Amino acid sequence: MNEKVKLLADNIEKSVIGKREVIIKLIAVLLSGGHILIEDVPGVGKTRLVTALSESVNGVCNRIQFTPDLMPSDITGFTMINSRGESEYRQGAAICNFLLADEINRASPKAQSALLEIMEELQVSIDGATHKLPSPFMALATQNPVETYGTYHLPEAQMDRFMMKLSIGYPEASEEMSLLGGDFGKAAKLSAVITLEDILGLRKEAENITVQDSIKKYIVDIVTATRESDFTLLGASPRGSLALYSVSKSLALIEGRSYVIPEDVKRSAVDVLSHRLMLSPKGKSVYGTTDALMADIITKVPVPVAEL
Repeated sequence: MNEKVKLLADNIEKSVIGKREVIIKLIAVLLSGGHILIEDVPGVGKTRLVTALSESVNGVCNRIQFTPDLMPSDITGFTMINSRGESEYRQGAAICNFLLADEINRASPKAQSALLEIMEELQVSIDGATHKLPSPFMALATQNPVETYGTYHLPEAQMDRFMMKLSIGYPEASEEMSLLGGDFGKAAKLSAVITLEDILGLRKEAENITVQDSIKKYIVDIVTATRESDFTLLGASPRGSLALYSVSKSLALIEGRSYVIPEDVKRSAVDVLSHRLMLSPKGKSVYGTTDALMADIITKVPVPVAEL
């Protein structure tokens, strides 16, 4: 494993126990320059996970609690007239390296839409002026899938802008035993173990990872299968193909390889593509969830043979 990534993952695991694979995928999205949605039931550590990541890097992290009365200007900022009669931009929560959007589905669609330009263009436009976000920038959103009262469903256009959707899940019994009586219930702040420059350097390394044509075709075949399936009304977009390509390269870097293998693609395909799909009535009846459909598609798409 890449030494810097191992250092980062080990540090995060001090705060989030027993979720190594989730942590690795979170780091893969960070190295791919994407954004992540963590969807799970309350109390499993969604907020703690993203907070641990931001604390482990010496960047600026802003947390904003999404509520029905949240205004777009709270996120993007606004312009005002100062004491000298000049127009002045006041920064919103988005001007940071890590933006934690907690319970994103509790804000109105008007507030949610403020994130569209931020996540895609990495900038905010206010009164005709454009303000670039710091680099690196990553939006990390959480939502509770079981309580729908007082929530607003995220539109497909916004879901598609999240590179990956993760679920943390309940800990194993042995892991939960170690939580009891330990320090994990305390909100101890982690120390930064890598810098923003390290993240930017790792991103450049990930961009140079070799991807053979057979692997590219494998990615396209998987995405095409989601579009041609009788069980979907909406298949994965080209943005989904690019996301799977980028995350696969980042996973190869994390594992210390200079090239992508089919296992990198299979390892991330469900998390990268499932939230971009919309099941048909037949798909809902047969599979129930897009995760189950994606898992089945991966087993049916032929895996390429390694090129010598």
